[in-house]
Amino acid sequence: MRVFLTGATGFVGSAVVRELLDAGHRVVGLARSESAARALAAAGAEAHPGDLADLDALRAGASAADAAIHLGFVHDFANFGASCETDRRAILALGAALAGSDRPLLVTSAIGILPSGHLVTEDSRPAPGPAAHPRAATERAAEAAAAAGARVSLVRLPPSVHGAGDHGFVPTLIRLARDRGVAAYVGGGRNRWPAVHRDDAARLFRLALEAGRGGARYHAVAEEGVAFRDIAAAIGRGLDLPTLSKDGADAEAHFGWFARFAALDVLASSRRTRDALGWRPTGPTLLDDLPGYFAAP
Repeated sequence: MRVFLTGATGFVGSAVVRELLDAGHRVVGLARSESAARALAAAGAEAHPGDLADLDALRAGASAADAAIHLGFVHDFANFGASCETDRRAILALGAALAGSDRPLLVTSAIGILPSGHLVTEDSRPAPGPAAHPRAATERAAEAAAAAGARVSLVRLPPSVHGAGDHGFVPTLIRLARDRGVAAYVGGGRNRWPAVHRDDAARLFRLALEAGRGGARYHAVAEEGVAFRDIAAAIGRGLDLPTLSKDGADAEAHFGWFARFAALDVLASSRRTRDALGWRPTGPTLLDDLPGYFAAP
């Protein structure tokens, strides 16, 4: 298949590109810069100029493809609402280009937008109304694209997609620990983060593309929940820093904008995903992977 990808040069996207090419697919990646185009060419993929706000470029890329995977997201947490609106518009544009055909569109969502404090499954939905997470707009847009005739399915990623080159939540925690001189957790640290290795996530995207069904929701979850206290302790060991609990204002001061992520408690299952697609994660666990985050470059 000729597959059009947004986010193709990102941490997860570049692994998906490699996975698809190794499986014999042709890959065309959205490229917002010359450096991104060069990276795609070096990987063996084609570049399609444009960015997530360029709806004409998105429609053109999807129209010329046999399938599309939407992995891109503008990670601007200072303007998170605007980022979610850009995501919503991008999904609708991709869906419109593929509507009325059997060509699949995989949309990337997040486990962290689901209700917290208990096990969530592929059937779980984000909270509606005033309590809705801003990024729930992603799933609403996917549903709207499906209602308009596109074959859409969702792949939900956990808070930690880990591996070499990670620049997401775990590296943020490491930077905070270095800056503050302590590896912290909130309260008792019993809140949990699901996790998956980057290569396992990439393989799931390929399987969902090749064997998935429209309307399905898939969970890229290798570990249902890793206690945040254990993550903080591993960071403390890696940096030779103490590990301490922070509460209330102290937690806000330590974590800043990241405080709500540090307190996130989501336990997530991927049993139905594994049964439907035959996906079997084989990569290292998050805690086994963490020592590599402190290795000299």
